[in-house]
Amino acid sequence: MTGRIFAPSLVVTLVALVVAYLYLGWTGVALCAILGVLEVSLSFDNAVINATILERMSAFWQRMFLTVGVLIAVFGMRLLFPLLIVWITGNLNPAEALDLAMNPPPEGQTHFADGQPSYETILTEAHPQIAAFGGMFLLLLFLNFVLTERPQTWLTWLERPLATLGKLDQLAVVLASLALVLTAEFLAPDEVRATVLIAGILGMVTYITVDGLSSLFMADPDGADPDGAEAQQAGRARPGPHPVTAATGKAGFFLFLYLELLDASFSFDGVIGAFAITSDPIIIALGLGFIGAMFVRSITIYLVRKGTLGEYRYLEHGAHWAIGALAAILLISIEVEINEVVTGLVGVAFIGASLASSIRANRREARAAHPDRLAV
Repeated sequence: MTGRIFAPSLVVTLVALVVAYLYLGWTGVALCAILGVLEVSLSFDNAVINATILERMSAFWQRMFLTVGVLIAVFGMRLLFPLLIVWITGNLNPAEALDLAMNPPPEGQTHFADGQPSYETILTEAHPQIAAFGGMFLLLLFLNFVLTERPQTWLTWLERPLATLGKLDQLAVVLASLALVLTAEFLAPDEVRATVLIAGILGMVTYITVDGLSSLFMADPDGADPDGAEAQQAGRARPGPHPVTAATGKAGFFLFLYLELLDASFSFDGVIGAFAITSDPIIIALGLGFIGAMFVRSITIYLVRKGTLGEYRYLEHGAHWAIGALAAILLISIEVEINEVVTGLVGVAFIGASLASSIRANRREARAAHPDRLAV
């Protein structure tokens, strides 16, 4: 099964590298491969969160996300989104934005001879509002997780007190709002302070709206699986969530939309960070989109099909703490430049630590269940 899950990603990677070679030779291949590795390292926590949400969706909406959703991720966020930012902030039409991207100034200059900023410069200057939007979206996701009481905790000494505090109504929104105000006051340059505030508020509003609508329709009878009761009576087992709770209809649509917004928020740092490696939009699309996004898709499928989230009980916790760290990094990066390697390592560290904790917990349970067996 593992081979079938990752085979499409390997094929797409090979094709992307061939295209990169035809486009820029071995330099293109190297840049494309580096960007692919960067995207996977930055987005492993994204795959874990995707898997937790996909388990709540019906088979139809799972397929929609893993097909249409991936196309949106590849072409929308990794190719069209940077062009859209340059188009809007640079007062250019789409054709001019594309021409600017394909024809940068000579010798890596930030501006052309006539004073016009380069594609990379325009996108970099838009980083504060991009980081504010994505940072606040992810921060609310993290806060809503850690402020909710759960039967199982990972960092118990911290998660249980936070869950107790979370009984205060709307505490996540209060803390996120406070974080946004402090970010705008102490981290945002004066000339973009208002823009950062507006972008951050929009990020919060987007999260609250989509999360609220998906929760609303999950409780709506129209969002229930019409075949769920029959499947339950017949004793048929289906992978993923219980048939009765699988989101279909409007609930499935809003979870699909929620996942797309999550992918967008996760991809902000990768898209911006890619410009430290190359400003060529074709290479960025090939590396981040075709290679990176496809492998994130495969990892997501693997986690769902293998039931890894159930087997490794703390993996979801580690992914959410990684999200909290990424949200903080995005907000801090409004003022301080943070290397993408640091961002990737922080996420990998949380995921790795939660995975190790899960393995130790499983071994303890196995020893307790079979005390007569000697540990190997």
